[in-house]
Amino acid sequence: MGFKGDFLLVLDFGSQYTQLIARRIRELKVYCQIEPFSLELKDIQALQPKGIILSGGPASVYESDAPMVNKELLSLGVPVLGICYGLQLMAHLLGGKVAPTQKREYGPASLEIADSSSLFFGLEENECQVWMSHGDRLEAIPPGFSTLASSQNAPYAAISAGTGRLFGLQFHPEVVHTPKGKDILANFVLRICQASPSWEITSFLEQTVAEIAKTTRGRKVVLGVSGGVDSTVTAAILKRAVGEGLHCIFVDNGLLRKNEAKQVTEFYQKELGVNFTCVDARQRFLKALAKVTNPEEKRKKIGRLFIRIFEETARTIPGVEFLAQGTLYPDIIESRSVKGPSATIKSHHNVGGLPARLKLKLIEPLKELFKDEVRQLGQELGLPHASIYRQPFPGPGLAVRILGKVSDERIALLQEADALVEEEMSKAGLTEAVWQAFPVLLPVRTVGVKGDARSYEQVIALRVVESKDGMTADFARLPYDLLATIASRIMNEVPGVNRVVYDISSKPPSTIEWE
Repeated sequence: MGFKGDFLLVLDFGSQYTQLIARRIRELKVYCQIEPFSLELKDIQALQPKGIILSGGPASVYESDAPMVNKELLSLGVPVLGICYGLQLMAHLLGGKVAPTQKREYGPASLEIADSSSLFFGLEENECQVWMSHGDRLEAIPPGFSTLASSQNAPYAAISAGTGRLFGLQFHPEVVHTPKGKDILANFVLRICQASPSWEITSFLEQTVAEIAKTTRGRKVVLGVSGGVDSTVTAAILKRAVGEGLHCIFVDNGLLRKNEAKQVTEFYQKELGVNFTCVDARQRFLKALAKVTNPEEKRKKIGRLFIRIFEETARTIPGVEFLAQGTLYPDIIESRSVKGPSATIKSHHNVGGLPARLKLKLIEPLKELFKDEVRQLGQELGLPHASIYRQPFPGPGLAVRILGKVSDERIALLQEADALVEEEMSKAGLTEAVWQAFPVLLPVRTVGVKGDARSYEQVIALRVVESKDGMTADFARLPYDLLATIASRIMNEVPGVNRVVYDISSKPPSTIEWE
C-alpha cells in the first residue's frame, strides 16, 4: 500500500458490493484497502488497520466449504464490522445461530432502531430505510451481544458486542438504496474506529511522485498509452517523477475513434511534451481479426498482438528498466481476481507476462484508485478538462462494438456513427452527465425503406449509460427528441444503416459493452 495514514481494511467474501464499501469509505476521506478473506492473521496485524470490515458474500456459514476467517481476528482489539455474510460469520464464530430464512429478503426494508448510541448515532430511532439481500438470517445472537435494530424479517438486523468493538449489519449500508448508509459507515469509521480523514488526492500525488522518483533514480520508463484518462494521468505523473526518462508508445490498431490517432499524437507531443512513438499497426490488426467473430477470441488476439508490437517497439529504446501501466483498482479486483473469490469479469486488462518478457520492473501508480479519483488526480495535475473527462473506451477498441466480423468497411461505418453520437451528446450538454455513449454495430440486417426503394441494411444499437465508476450502471433516460435526432442522423448520414435501437438494460445483469 502506497498511502501513508489511517485506513480501513475490507476482507472480501465475494460480494458484488465489496468495491462499493471501499468507495463509500474513501468518500469519507479515509483510505480503504480490499484484501481476500484468506489473508493471514499475521499479515492483517502487520498492516495495522484502524478498523476491519467483513464483506457480504454468496455463501452460507453452515456449508462445509464456507469461507472463514481466524476467530482470533475478532479479538485483536480493532473494531470489526460484519455486513450481511460478515455479520453471519461473526455470529457463527462467536456462538450465535444462523439458519436459512423461510422468507428470503431482497430489496427495501424498514429498520426499527433500538439503540442509536453507536452505529446509528444521529439517526431517527423509529424507522430507517435499508437494502436487504440475504437468504440466511441470524436466529440467535452470540453471548454478550445486544440488538441495535430489527426489520420485519430480520429480528437481528444490527447487533453489537458489549465491548463496543464488534458490530454486525444484516443489510447493506454501502448501496445507494440505503439512504442513510453513508452516515452509518461514517459512524463506524470516524466515531468508532476514530480514523483520521487524511485521504486526499494532493497528498497521494506527492507521495506517488516521490516514490516513483526514488524507485527509478533517473532510469528510463516505458508506458503504453491510449489517449484515455488512465494512461494520460499515468503519463503526467511519470513526467513529473522521471522527466525525460519517460518514453510513451501509442499503438494505432485501426480500431480507434474517428481521427483519434492524430489527436492523441498531437496531445502527447505538443501539450504533454513527452518522448512519444506512434506505431501504425492497422493492417496487422485487421489481418489478425479477418476470420474472428467470437468476442473473447477477438480480445485475446488483439491483446497478444498489442503485446508483440509494444515489445518490438520498447526494445528499440535503449536503457529502459521500467514498464508503467495505468491499472486501476477495479482492474486489479475484476481482471486479476487476486483480491478475493469474486469471479473474473474482464480479460483485456492483463498484460500477459510482458514485464517479465521485457525484463522490466512494473510501475502502476494508479492501482489504488477508482476512476473518479483518477479524474480528481488529473485535475490536480492541471490536465485539460477534455482529457480528464473523456469517456472510457474499451482496450480492444471498436472490435468489441462490432459484433461479428471486423472489416475496414464495418470499422469505417461504426466510426462515422460514433462521431455523430459524440457530436449530438455534446450539443445536448450531456457528454459528462453520462458514463458512456456509443453505438454498437449488430451482425443482422433488416428490411427498410429509403426513398422509394426497399433497403436491406445494418442495425446500430445505441448504448448510453449512467454510472459513477463502471462497477454498476443503468441506461440513461435520454430525452426522446435527442434519441430521435441521433437515430435520424445515423440512418441518413451513415451509408448502410436503416435501423437504430436503444439498449435499456442495466449492469448487472448486463455489462456496459456488448462483447
